[in-house]
Amino acid sequence: MTLILILLLLLAVMLFCGVPVALSLFLAASTILFTLDIPLVVAVQRMAAGVNIFTLMAIPLFILAGELMTQAGIARRLVRLSESTLGPAPGGLGQVTILASMLFGAVSGSALASASAMGSALGPEMRQRGFDPDYVVNVSTSASITGLLIPPSHNMIIYATAAGTGISIGDLFLGGILPGIVTGLTLMVVAAIVATKRGYPRGHFPGWRALIRSAAVAFPGILTALIILFGILAGIFTPTESAAIACTYTIVVGAFVYRELDLTRLIAAFMNSARTTIMVMFIIATASLFGWVLAVLQAPAQLAELLAPAMANPFLTLILIAAMLLVLGTFMDMAPLILITTPIFLPIATSVGMAPVQFGVMLMLALGIGLLTPPVGSVLFVGCASQGIPVGQALRTIWPFYLALLVALIMVIAVPGLSLWLPQVFS
Repeated sequence: MTLILILLLLLAVMLFCGVPVALSLFLAASTILFTLDIPLVVAVQRMAAGVNIFTLMAIPLFILAGELMTQAGIARRLVRLSESTLGPAPGGLGQVTILASMLFGAVSGSALASASAMGSALGPEMRQRGFDPDYVVNVSTSASITGLLIPPSHNMIIYATAAGTGISIGDLFLGGILPGIVTGLTLMVVAAIVATKRGYPRGHFPGWRALIRSAAVAFPGILTALIILFGILAGIFTPTESAAIACTYTIVVGAFVYRELDLTRLIAAFMNSARTTIMVMFIIATASLFGWVLAVLQAPAQLAELLAPAMANPFLTLILIAAMLLVLGTFMDMAPLILITTPIFLPIATSVGMAPVQFGVMLMLALGIGLLTPPVGSVLFVGCASQGIPVGQALRTIWPFYLALLVALIMVIAVPGLSLWLPQVFS
């Protein structure tokens, strides 16, 4: 237990001092290896083993697919469809932002990309129509979390790899659909209440002809997610193959259907995805080492012993796990936390009756909320930067959206059918 506390304290201190996450994980783990007189070459071996997994090949391809979709103008067409559908609703463009984020999340799987795309596409228009910049940030960043749940989500692939129990990625993708929709609906309710209180304008319904035209134009982009999901479920291709197909299909749509993906944008998509992939894979490697050190120190057993009094009440146990995930999410990025916390919390969750698919959905949503909370809060920082306001200004008014996300998280925990019904239907 002493070494576990030292390990966690070292990590916390380095993160607080601004040391990059991957380097912090590596240095903290290596210090414990040195203390235990384990050769440091083991650290390199564990890092290599952490990324030498075939399923992880899908991650850089999904990242590339998301970048290609952004460069191809798919986000803008999804915004038009959303505005034709929900523009007249209370809050107008606020509701449009949430629906567009859900649709964009379904084709990119990235909360960061969704927040950036929606902030850039809708932010100027919303501010021109009288929406306050903090509301723009709060709506666009909180709605981006739905992209972590609605498939395809590369974070769910990381979870399936970390779980190591043969969890079907297809089941995980299906399990996130209803929770993603529920999360979006709770955010829409809050967005409507806040918008009504502030007196924001509504849009107008453009007519059925314009709505059908917007849907037809956006459909090739939405079809990406459908191809991936149903291809995996039908056993036509693996998740890795589906990611490659998504990239190929997006290039064809962007270059020949929308005619916006020229050579310059194609190169930009490859460069952006390469930078993101290098960062993500290095974090995965060091997080694998950190998780292995925690396993050597028997951290899962120690935590189970601490939670033993609460495990008599399964719901209380799951709430405590969710609370710990929320706290951890405020200090560290999502990918390393998935790899570190899954081997620790999944056995405890399954021991009190939670299915691995349901736990995966809970994990995505709980850690996704962490992307909106300082001091890490990468999605919140991107949203604030896109609107040119300080983080503190957004934090003063974002609490209703935090509340909506917490309500969705409690529903995921309390209602297993939200996550398990669709996988059971298609099993």
